Amino acid sequence: MVKLEISHPDKVLFPKDKITKKDLIDYYQRVSSLMLPHLKDRPIIMQRYPNGIQKQGFIQKNISDFFPSWIQSISVKRQAASKGELVLCQNKETLTYLANLASISLHTWLSKKSKIDCPDRIIFDLDPPKGRFDLVRQAARALREILEKELKLKTFIMTTGSSGLHVVVPIKPNTSFDEVRAFAKLVAKRICEENPKLFTIQIRKNQRRGRVFIDYLRNAYAQHAIAPYSARALKGAPIATPISWEELSKVQPQSFHLKNMPARIKKTNPWVSFYKSSKSIQSAIKKIAKDS
Repeated sequence: MVKLEISHPDKVLFPKDKITKKDLIDYYQRVSSLMLPHLKDRPIIMQRYPNGIQKQGFIQKNISDFFPSWIQSISVKRQAASKGELVLCQNKETLTYLANLASISLHTWLSKKSKIDCPDRIIFDLDPPKGRFDLVRQAARALREILEKELKLKTFIMTTGSSGLHVVVPIKPNTSFDEVRAFAKLVAKRICEENPKLFTIQIRKNQRRGRVFIDYLRNAYAQHAIAPYSARALKGAPIATPISWEELSKVQPQSFHLKNMPARIKKTNPWVSFYKSSKSIQSAIKKIAKDS
C-alpha cells in the first residue's frame, strides 16, 4: 500500500475563495472513481500552481526525476527527433500525488497507450463570443443533430469550467488522427455552412465576428483537452463537468465548482455509458465525405 505524505495542506491555492491544497486533494479523492476512467492509460499534462492561482503557474508535460517509482509513465514520440516521458494517472494514489504538487488542472491526450496513434474520442471545443453562451448551446445541439441523427454516433457534453462546452464522441480506436481530424473538420464545416451567421471555424478572433468558434483542431496527435472532472485555475475553482443533454438549457459554463461538485456526484453520472457507446466511424467518414 502506498503511503502519501501531504505537504503544506493549508497552502491557499484559490485566495479569494479560501480554497487550500487540502481542499483540492479532498475533491480529487472524492471524484476519483468517476474521473479515473477518463485518465487511465492516457498521457497526462499537468497545469501546476505551487503558489496559488494568483501567481504564475506552469504546464508540466514530462515526468520529473523526483516522482516516485510506483507512478507509471509512457514514452511518446512528439516531433520527428524527440520523445517525451509523460505521466499516466492509473489510480487514486497517483491522482492524489499530482494534486499534492498543486496540479490544479489535468489535461489528457485523446488516445490511450495501447493505440497511441489512434484516438478513442473526438472533441469539438465550442468557444463563444463574450456573453453569448446561448449561442454555444445552439452549436452543441446542431452538432448533436448531425452526429447522432445523420451519422449514427453517440454524443456526450460537458462544461469546460472556462467559457464554453465540449461535445465529445466516443469512438473505436481504429482510425488515425489525420482521418479523425479531417472528419471533424467536415462536420464542423457543415454546421457552419448551415448557420453562417452563428458559427465559424475561423481561428483568428478578429474574423469570427460574434460567432461561436467550432474548434476541431485538437483532434490531432499529441494534442490534449481538459479532463472530465478537472478543476480549473480560475476564481471560484470551476470544474469541467459532464452534463446530460437535458441539463444543457439550465447550466452556465461555470455552474459547477469545487464546493458544489461533491453533492452533485452523489446524485448523477451523466457519462455512465460513455465507453459502452464507442463506435467505429468508418461509415460516418464515408457518409459525410459523400454529402460534402
